[in-house]
Amino acid sequence: MSALLLTLSDIRLTFGGEALFEGANLNVAERARIALVGRNGSGKSTLMKIAAGSVEADSGERFMHAGVTVRYLQQEPDLSAFATLGDYASAGLDETGKTHEAETMLRELGLDPSLAPVNLSGGELRRAAIAQALAAEPDVLLLDEPTNHLDLPAIAWLEEKLRGLSSAIVLISHDRRFLEAVTNDTVWIDRGATRATGQGFKTFEAWRDKFLEEEEASLHKLGRKIVAEEHWMRYGVTARRKRNMRRVGELQTLRKTLREARRVQGAAAMTVQAGGASGKRAIVAENISKSYAGKKIIDGFSVEIARGDRIGLVGPNGAGKTTLVNLLTGALAPDEGKVTLGTNLEIVSLDQRRDRLKPDMRVADAVNDGTGDWVEINGEKRHVASYLKDFLFGPEQWRQPVNALSGGERGRLALAAALARPANLLVLDEPTNDLDLETLEMLEEQLSAFGGTLLLISHDRAFLDNLVTSVITTDPEKSGRWIRYAGGYDEMVVQRGSAPGLESGLEGAMPKQKPKQTTPAEKPKTTAKTKLSYKEQYALDNLPNEIDQLMHEAAALQKQLDDPSLFTRDPAAFDKAAKALASTQEKLAAKEEEWLSLEMKREALEG
Repeated sequence: MSALLLTLSDIRLTFGGEALFEGANLNVAERARIALVGRNGSGKSTLMKIAAGSVEADSGERFMHAGVTVRYLQQEPDLSAFATLGDYASAGLDETGKTHEAETMLRELGLDPSLAPVNLSGGELRRAAIAQALAAEPDVLLLDEPTNHLDLPAIAWLEEKLRGLSSAIVLISHDRRFLEAVTNDTVWIDRGATRATGQGFKTFEAWRDKFLEEEEASLHKLGRKIVAEEHWMRYGVTARRKRNMRRVGELQTLRKTLREARRVQGAAAMTVQAGGASGKRAIVAENISKSYAGKKIIDGFSVEIARGDRIGLVGPNGAGKTTLVNLLTGALAPDEGKVTLGTNLEIVSLDQRRDRLKPDMRVADAVNDGTGDWVEINGEKRHVASYLKDFLFGPEQWRQPVNALSGGERGRLALAAALARPANLLVLDEPTNDLDLETLEMLEEQLSAFGGTLLLISHDRAFLDNLVTSVITTDPEKSGRWIRYAGGYDEMVVQRGSAPGLESGLEGAMPKQKPKQTTPAEKPKTTAKTKLSYKEQYALDNLPNEIDQLMHEAAALQKQLDDPSLFTRDPAAFDKAAKALASTQEKLAAKEEEWLSLEMKREALEG
């Protein structure tokens, strides 16, 4: 059994009278790989700071074995006290060659150690901080959102480096693919408590959902027991003409337990406001080019984007993704070539830097452009406080200034502002930045249901794979050339032969794959089987109708259960409807999984 290096026991901490932690625990053993997950505001970063020793808890114990070294990568590293990146990266390192290692890592990450840290981008500062933390090779490495502002090549490099480290690692990240690749244990911070799954992040979401279902069922049983006890209180006591004080006390305890149960914070209920239908051809680009400082960023690119297409734009930082999107949407004129926008386009954009959010503006004004306290969503007039509640903002926050919000809250507000506008072409530049996993899942769900056209810039591989039908990325053979590939991110990597930026970018990120000899336009060689069997095709054709039917059944059962008087009026009918809903939802999930599997198989067979 691995020895424990760092332990947090029964940690309690309050902010402004509110308990952030009530008995939280964290055990970091040798070579541990722990994902620390939870909602925005649940205290992930604070618990990591307590582990690092930079924040002191109100009570509880922090124990670290003598001689154990700890390095902590903060979300916003401060380099102001250092003359060069090399000075910063080697700060605190001994003379055993680790200084050289720090400078080597800086170069692998595309940074010059002699550079001054002033005027560097967020991504460059983050790379320097990562080099400093990893070069020290500490016993315990604490990483808070290490992939923020990193492009895909840098993320791949970091994954490979972390796999090779002997350090124990505690990791906070919203990048699901990154967490799956690196972790072997997960600690969930939920309502002030910590729960360890003993498994890597890959199984966490299923584990969490099962836990919450069992918790909800337990609370439901508790509620039913209270109803029975109240019935006894009304009739049983009167019939006996005396009070059973023990039973009365038990009822009061049950009520207190149910009242004080800290239920999980509700998920965001965001809705994409659909615009009218655009023309069948949303965007047509013909041989467009764009240069900056004599360098061609876009060179002779042509594409036709149809209504309803979902396109991901992928590439290293600085490759020109945002420039290409601006050209395609008419926000920027090409130096050469022509862009034709389709008819009836209603374009809504979410920029990466969230420039629309001014620090001194009210939260409400970000959503309705300062036109009042009401907003119209899909034809329904709603108070801005009600709309913001869907994005997990409290009733008091709509009057607050934007600069009072956390990074995660600003991310949700930017989404709320963008999705409040009717659109049939959504342009989203890094929409997942600073979002917690639950909000990210809800955004995925809403974008999946969006009937318009989607242009998505993202470094989140899982997000891309779950949403896009094609990917535009750089040509590995020629700078400035861009190519469109069918499928999601993983399929693009297979067709292209390497991840964008790795063929000539970061050294040692991962083994370079030999580029395929065929061009992306050529169809791959097919196997002997080129289409679905009759049985598979029949299922694929009929599953959408079966899924629709199950969705209608589930909606009807849910409507029945939403009647607040049903349980007290007819408990048997309530139980029957609840069981039927659970069975219908299980069948629906199985049918959706079957359809998705067959559809992916069909696409693969048809090339």
